[in-house]
Amino acid sequence: MLAVVGAVLLALSASGCSVLPGQVPPAPGSPSRAHLEELLAVARMVPKRTRPGGYERGCKSGQGCVFGPAWSDDHDGPGGHDGCDTRNNVLARQLSATAFRPGTRNCVVVGGTLDDPYTGQRITFDKADARAVQIDHVFPLAAAWDLGASNWTLERRMRFANDLDYNLLAVDGKANQAKSDQTPGDWLPPARANRCFYAGKYLTVATHYDLPLTAADRTALQRISRTCP
Repeated sequence: MLAVVGAVLLALSASGCSVLPGQVPPAPGSPSRAHLEELLAVARMVPKRTRPGGYERGCKSGQGCVFGPAWSDDHDGPGGHDGCDTRNNVLARQLSATAFRPGTRNCVVVGGTLDDPYTGQRITFDKADARAVQIDHVFPLAAAWDLGASNWTLERRMRFANDLDYNLLAVDGKANQAKSDQTPGDWLPPARANRCFYAGKYLTVATHYDLPLTAADRTALQRISRTCP
């Protein structure tokens, strides 16, 4: 085991990433420090998250439905209008050894394996226990609403809420529940090795949709970037 750890540290050192004693090496495929610094340089910042009110995710009678129906296929983003809801699209993209319900044209995912990007664990997905794997908005909907999405059109908010390419990840259900609508200043993935990946995803969403970072978020993301390869 020590030989394996030593080899990882040596590889990271050779790639220009200095790993301090007690520091966890980033997971393979993590974005570089230089890339995160580029994103940090262009991301807008606000002092703190405001609370303008009016956020209501529910779409029942009398509810605001401000991001449209959950996992709707009726949007203009990737996967939209393909006959399969967004949740199943995300599962189909991320799971390996994926099994589909017969007769659904490879739409309804009933089984597979997830390499969880938040805990670093390998999770067996079974639709009978669907809550074990949940779909997370990396940049939470409530936070996006508070930081500017309340001024967007409904169409843009629906694209954001169903964005397969940027803002959605299949993750461990308990980790997703713990995250809730928190941003990096208040929550980070429990697996330290996976934090460079999370920082890259969060910053990419923020810059793509021109959503600002709070001062606390920027501080947390800058701290993470210094640990990246």
